[in-house]
Amino acid sequence: MKKVLGIGNALVDIILFLENDSLLNFFNLPKGSMQLVDLEKSVQVEKATGNLKKYMSSGGSAANTIHGLARLGMETAFLGSVGSDEYGSFFNSDMIENNIKPLLISRPGETGRAISLVSPGGERTFATFLGAATELDANDLHKELFEEYDHLHLEGYLVLNQQLVSSSMDFAKRNRMTVSLDLASYNIVESHFGFLNSIIKEYHPIVFANEDEARAFTGSDDPGKALNIISEYSETVVVKTGDKGSLIAHKGNSYKVGIIDVNCIDTTGAGDLYAAGFLFGLLNDLHPQLCGEAGALLAGKVIEEPGAKIPATTWNYILQKIKTY
Repeated sequence: MKKVLGIGNALVDIILFLENDSLLNFFNLPKGSMQLVDLEKSVQVEKATGNLKKYMSSGGSAANTIHGLARLGMETAFLGSVGSDEYGSFFNSDMIENNIKPLLISRPGETGRAISLVSPGGERTFATFLGAATELDANDLHKELFEEYDHLHLEGYLVLNQQLVSSSMDFAKRNRMTVSLDLASYNIVESHFGFLNSIIKEYHPIVFANEDEARAFTGSDDPGKALNIISEYSETVVVKTGDKGSLIAHKGNSYKVGIIDVNCIDTTGAGDLYAAGFLFGLLNDLHPQLCGEAGALLAGKVIEEPGAKIPATTWNYILQKIKTY
């Protein structure tokens, strides 16, 4: 079976369920976005939500996808940067417990954290303090890191360090690895469009985008049209369309995948787990339609839970279901 390396921001997810959106307005956090905040504002948001229901888990977009792939039985590793603190130890232990090889670089200072503010209805808004995660650098990469892996998965949030993304893709290309890139957030796409556009044209990664990200990247409000525009540069493209499912372009063919019937509690991690299911299928040579169905299955199951983790009992069901594919 193919081996997957993930590179991303090593963050501890702090998930809080809002009673309404007034706190988003108070802290000037646009609903549905990912906003970078400093440590002071991160602490202020946590204090302001002290009476709300709270969950904590290791996270970060690429790490969530790697978690999903590991639970599906693939051999995985994750490269990220953490602080020399209890959050960093928590992150490392969680990797090991989930059969992920931790390639974590410990730095002085604090581990990053992503405060996920979940609105009624399940939409999430992130106030993210990157902390030590930002210290992951192109200089931390070397060819031996990539040699034993077949696929590289990157999160779009890494474009804040363009050299890191370019170097990662370059190492992967030289090692004949396939690569996937999740565009991460519409405001990240808007802020770094030029760079994202150039690396997609140069390296042709598998691209994952939701409707907002696809619109920000292509300028089209039509997800199907956006899919076609991105697929001019990438052989495999997925545009996730929320409760309408997803659209897939693969080797010149298009596919439409629906959703499973679920009780949505929290959409945190839905896109990341969709990517895990889709990549599992693609790397195991499943038909693109079935890849999308595997993605929809994982995305549907994670939104029935708080946070970006699926419980063990549900994984048993998922594994049995995917066997039928």
